Amino acid sequence: MIGSKNRLMGLTKELRTEWEQTKQYWNDAKSLEFEQRFLNDLLAGVNQAIANIDTLERVINKVRHDCE
Repeated sequence: MIGSKNRLMGLTKELRTEWEQTKQYWNDAKSLEFEQRFLNDLLAGVNQAIANIDTLERVINKVRHDCE
């Protein structure tokens, strides 16, 4: 779980960095629309997925502990 979460966080950070660099060259109404329609939703989804992974990890750890 932790490996998947870290990979997701790393890739998301890389995406944000690449997008910030892209905005230096593509900064018009269409880039803003792209960011609002796609990237903002994607990043919100990633944040929710990370929170869900954390919750799932806690549940799995509790189950392991209870089974010992």
